[in-house]
Amino acid sequence: MAPEQASPADSKIVRAAIHPAIGIARVGDSEDEFFLAPEVDSPPPLESLKDATGALKRQAALFRVYGYNAAGAVVAELTGANADIAWTAHVANTKAAWFQFQIALDIPEAENPKLEKTERRNQQISGVDRDGLEIDPGPRSITGKSQSGPQYQFDSGEFMATKVYLGELRTDPVGRLLFLGGRGVSASYDGSPVTTFANNDKWHDDVSDGPVTAEVTIEGDPIPVDPAWVVVAPPNYAPDLKGLRTMYDLLYDANVQAKLLPFPASVSFKQHIYPLLRRFTELQWVNQGIATKFGWGGREHFLDPGYLKRLASPAAENEELRRQIWSTFRSWERDGQSPVPWPPIYGDSMSLPPISPRQHVTLTQTQMELLEKWVEGNFQSDLDLDAEPVDAIEAVPLADQPATLDRASLDFCLADAFHPGCEMTWPVRHLTMYMAPFRLLQREGEEPEITASVLTPALVEASGGPLYGQTPGSISRWMAVPWQTDTASCLYGYRTGIEPPYDPFLPTFWPARVPNQVLTQENYEVVMDESQPLSKRQEAFEERASWLRQLGKTHPEAREKMVTEFGKLGVVEAKPGPSDDKFPATVFVESEDGFEGEVDPRTNLFVLHVPEARDPEVAEQAIADAVDAAPVPNDEVLAGYFPKVDVFGDGAS
Repeated sequence: MAPEQASPADSKIVRAAIHPAIGIARVGDSEDEFFLAPEVDSPPPLESLKDATGALKRQAALFRVYGYNAAGAVVAELTGANADIAWTAHVANTKAAWFQFQIALDIPEAENPKLEKTERRNQQISGVDRDGLEIDPGPRSITGKSQSGPQYQFDSGEFMATKVYLGELRTDPVGRLLFLGGRGVSASYDGSPVTTFANNDKWHDDVSDGPVTAEVTIEGDPIPVDPAWVVVAPPNYAPDLKGLRTMYDLLYDANVQAKLLPFPASVSFKQHIYPLLRRFTELQWVNQGIATKFGWGGREHFLDPGYLKRLASPAAENEELRRQIWSTFRSWERDGQSPVPWPPIYGDSMSLPPISPRQHVTLTQTQMELLEKWVEGNFQSDLDLDAEPVDAIEAVPLADQPATLDRASLDFCLADAFHPGCEMTWPVRHLTMYMAPFRLLQREGEEPEITASVLTPALVEASGGPLYGQTPGSISRWMAVPWQTDTASCLYGYRTGIEPPYDPFLPTFWPARVPNQVLTQENYEVVMDESQPLSKRQEAFEERASWLRQLGKTHPEAREKMVTEFGKLGVVEAKPGPSDDKFPATVFVESEDGFEGEVDPRTNLFVLHVPEARDPEVAEQAIADAVDAAPVPNDEVLAGYFPKVDVFGDGAS
């Protein structure tokens, strides 16, 4: 039941704003079907991301307009029932014309002279011909209710004289804006194969980004409207899970540290501590190393009722437990390059072998300060697991709806390793890019923000440069081209030779979006069969399959197959657990994939980086020799040269 929507005493609307301020759409290869991006913190689990043909549905970003009075209070959501709204969006894909990704340019490691120069992609194309590298269909506008059609499609932009569809606009039954992105089509203009994780010359994909604006009139009077931005990202293969450090966490922290937003007046276990612990535990469904330690039955299973009761209590006898948890989270100054502290996730300078503390990620300063308050017992013990989560934006009080939309959109994006990243990457942590918290600033004029052929940390951070106002395509251009090659490269526990790593499954990159190991449908059925011996059910529960087991036997093959077969991969979906309390009440299970034939679940389970395979002339033999020498059966090894973990390109730090 929706709460009563109290209106402020002053109901005169003097301005409006679009929310979410940054909306996230995602590509998918389904021809017609889509689902809506999350609008609340805990939306109901999605039934399926696959359509009847087995193709992957697109995620649509839904934009709303809210009217505010002179005091800044929300008066009403504006729709076709109480206003006239004309929407405009302008997206572009400028990746191929932008600079290569080597490393985040705002960290100290970017100054290392051993790094290759950050040059523009597609150096072989010069002059006016480089205009053909930018896919820019121009703006599209739409108004009215339940509108759709070919006239609203972003289908006129071209990549090297080939038209590329970047998505389309629609409106819902009350006139809100729906943005659907591309269908995951990536290709080279001359048939060249992909060769690396981020900078494949001659290639394009169909992600994009750009401003979303609206012209609003109420009873004939125009109202100024704060614009929004839409970002089209790769698919989310675990849509109900969140990363440990979300994009909202990162941007919230940046604003708090800059004193643009206040630190919470009081720390709530329910709002500030429990979500972090829960996210950590729920990564058990996408990474076996995390499952073993933090998952069901693990030593640090934070959601175990007895353990959780102690964690939620500010009692003095639990202080040492809280302190040990807090102190185990990584501090770069204290822990250096060690992979042991939490979280076991790669960081911005990820390479092999380690070269800096930023090899691994840390929580934000705000997250750590909230945990410190918790350690001290200075928090509200307000956790109520029986309370029903708010599962729709209409159930949120009107005054809180805009901020809820802004947060939900970014909470389902990752801010872990910006190498380069899943949805967005390192530039977005710079507040010069924003007109207000979470709201990107659109660039005025048409002068390019940078004309140099080589990008340096000094140039990128210069006043008026690319970290200031943004234009269509400015957010996605920093990402890998095509996105599929990065997705296929962002794995876990990379090992070289026969020496064992810290953990075969850890550290990891982005398991909440790109799963590592998953519970299969076959094993789920065993777990649910209460007539089976408990030991057999436990064995089935603990066995996790390699998510990439169907993508070939070498990393180059996996990269190539990801481009064309990304929609066939299984999606990690929430399902009910058995009724006997021997297993979690909700489990997350890999959906049936779209590949023909079955492969052993341990296929490609272990990742083997072969530095010698960087040389194409010896790559095949080097990979074969490395696989033969590996301490596990050959079929369990996904081997190849991983440029992603060899920043310097020489196999050494």
